Amino acid sequence: MAAAVAAVTRDDSAATMHESAGDADFADETHRDVVVDFIQRELGSDYKSLSNVGRLLEEVRAEQETLEEQVLSASSSSPLKVSAALDAAEEAQETMHGLMKREMVLSKTLDQHLQEAQPWVDKLCQTIDQVDTMERHMKYMQCLQHIEELSDRIQQCLMTNSVWDAIGSVASMASLDEGLRESGCRHMQGFLRATLRFWHKIIKDRLASDFEELLTLLHWPSISPPTQSLVPPANAQEISSQLDLLVSQLMALQTSDDLISEKTSTAQPGVPPAPPLSLPIQIMVLPLIKRFRYHFTGNRQTNSLGKPEWYLTQILMWMGNNSAFMDEKIQPILDRTGANVNGRVELCRGLLTLAQEKLASDAPRLLYDDTLFCHLVDEVLQFEKELRSTHSYPASLPGLLHILLEEATLQKWLTVERKMALEKVDAMLSAEGAWSCQYRDISDVDELKAPDCAETFMTLLLVITDRYRSLPCSRAQLKFLDLQRELVDDFRIRLTQVMKEESRSPLSPRYSAILNAANYISTVLADWADNVFFLQLQQAVVSLGEEEEGGRPVLGPMEAGRLASLEGSLFESLLALLDRLRGDMIGRLLDTVMRDVREKAKPYRQDRWLSLPSQCDQATMSLSSSACPMMLCVRDHLLNLQQLLCVPLFQSAWQGLADRLNNFLYQDVVLYNHFNEGGAAQLQFDMTRNLFPLFGHYCKRPENFFKHVKEACIILSLNIGSALLLRDLLREALEERISLDKERLGGAGGGEGEGERHGPSPEQALNELGVYRLAPSDVHILLNLRASWPGQ
Repeated sequence: MAAAVAAVTRDDSAATMHESAGDADFADETHRDVVVDFIQRELGSDYKSLSNVGRLLEEVRAEQETLEEQVLSASSSSPLKVSAALDAAEEAQETMHGLMKREMVLSKTLDQHLQEAQPWVDKLCQTIDQVDTMERHMKYMQCLQHIEELSDRIQQCLMTNSVWDAIGSVASMASLDEGLRESGCRHMQGFLRATLRFWHKIIKDRLASDFEELLTLLHWPSISPPTQSLVPPANAQEISSQLDLLVSQLMALQTSDDLISEKTSTAQPGVPPAPPLSLPIQIMVLPLIKRFRYHFTGNRQTNSLGKPEWYLTQILMWMGNNSAFMDEKIQPILDRTGANVNGRVELCRGLLTLAQEKLASDAPRLLYDDTLFCHLVDEVLQFEKELRSTHSYPASLPGLLHILLEEATLQKWLTVERKMALEKVDAMLSAEGAWSCQYRDISDVDELKAPDCAETFMTLLLVITDRYRSLPCSRAQLKFLDLQRELVDDFRIRLTQVMKEESRSPLSPRYSAILNAANYISTVLADWADNVFFLQLQQAVVSLGEEEEGGRPVLGPMEAGRLASLEGSLFESLLALLDRLRGDMIGRLLDTVMRDVREKAKPYRQDRWLSLPSQCDQATMSLSSSACPMMLCVRDHLLNLQQLLCVPLFQSAWQGLADRLNNFLYQDVVLYNHFNEGGAAQLQFDMTRNLFPLFGHYCKRPENFFKHVKEACIILSLNIGSALLLRDLLREALEERISLDKERLGGAGGGEGEGERHGPSPEQALNELGVYRLAPSDVHILLNLRASWPGQ
């Protein structure tokens, strides 16, 4: 074993010596390089400076001695610092051991103390729990005693007729009830609520009895329109004071009344919760409630399902007949009490509960009778409109429309609305004057020239909008909007079907009426898209579209983004379909016109353009005889289209006709023939003095719509010198282009500067002549159509 260790040690020593030798060789090479650099820097290649070697040797020796002294001083001071640090570490270690021993002793002592004190702690906790229980019992008893004291105080106050003090004690009992609401003392809460209800009922009944007697003296309620009393009662001042006192006392009971009515009040289905009705108003509407239930419940003739206007009108009459009394007698008292209550609005709320009960009872019974249901909806909408406008009922408070928004009732409403609308569409399209315009003889009014069926249809949509505009729920409004879009699409399909029937004669008045109808609907929908109401619905679509149904958003991110940024609209898809129908119909119309024009233009197309006399041989220029049928055809069609189409459609029609005429004349007349000087002059005269002015009635510069024909006439009418120069320029440009193409294909890299032109380019030369649309190659073709060249 020792031999193996010795062998391993020898191997390690040998390896270490080998590495040391290698390191030494590397160090020697490094030192040698440093010395060589030092000699090169100090002596350089000047051998005469070798005399300075002695001086350099002395400097190096002095520097070596300084370094040796520094090393010796450092080596002598280091052991002292190391020993001091070791001593400090040993001392700290001993201190730490001592602290750990003390900690262990203290821990044992503390555990022993805790074990000894645990029984005392348990006894103390039991005592504290007992004290807490006794304290809760004492507070419970004190609360019961306080309730008994308040009850006794209320009884004494009522016995001594101190109503205000009794009301104050009831208010204290009500505030105590609110304070106990979050506690777990259910039995005490029940006892307190029963006690509060008991005394509240006694005080309320006493005040209500006095208040009803006083209201009778004041002739409340007004069943018929109020009349001006000529002689005021003798005790008017006393009655006014008594009214002020009773209303104030009843308003002071409002808090306790609200607490008691929390569990007993039941809201009507479909009606959102509202704050409780003011106590004086509750008493004031009691005689009206009795009258309403007498007339509109049971088997009486006035309780008719087919006559909802009877009870709705009666409620509106009561609101109007008693509004003056509320404003003059009750509202000043309410203002003095500091209550933020509007007496007239409170009266409307009290009477509305009767209508809500009645409507909630009658609506489900009418779901299977479309006629009666439609009549009910109409009457409710009219009632709601008058309630909000005439009686200034706040929009924040529920009316009757909430009841119509129940799922079954709303679906029935949508179904009936769709059914009635489709029946009206069928009737309006089958009417005798469906495609005639009632304003056709009044040009200022009838700019869109919409047929009666289109106007009636959009009026129908507008009526539907007015019916659902006041609905308090945006989801319900969007359902009616979907119905409107469905009706518009259905009407578009009907227009398409009628158009296909009339497509054999696109120039007929009925075909133009269909086109005007599509344009009118598109124009109205575009205006609706910018309407504030539909913009609000658009934002509602975005907010509701972000909600997920079935695990995915209702709207895609692209569609939601377009609607949110107002780039799109609610009618965007319908407008696109109507625009497509309108474009297709205008295209068919122009195709028919162009077929007629081509037929009439055959003689003009085959005219003898090569042999026409020059302009100097004619006394005056006149329209070509072969062009007359074509010109008359164009004029008649323009006048006919202007009479049949609305202004925007006619604008598109004549511009489209001008574009097609331009292409036809350029392709089939100009490029089809050769022209001498007289033929070119005659063509230019026919176009500029006859064809272009036909369109001059609709724009200031009609030649801009015939650019190919106009520029072709310019080229064909050039004098000989200009034509020769232009032909040579175009030919040179063409040859240069061909040579450059050959060089580029052959891979020639140089000579780019040789192809540069020093004169004007063909485009510049053409622009100077007024030719901007035709390309140089087209101009070259036109020049070849000239028949008169020198030497020919």
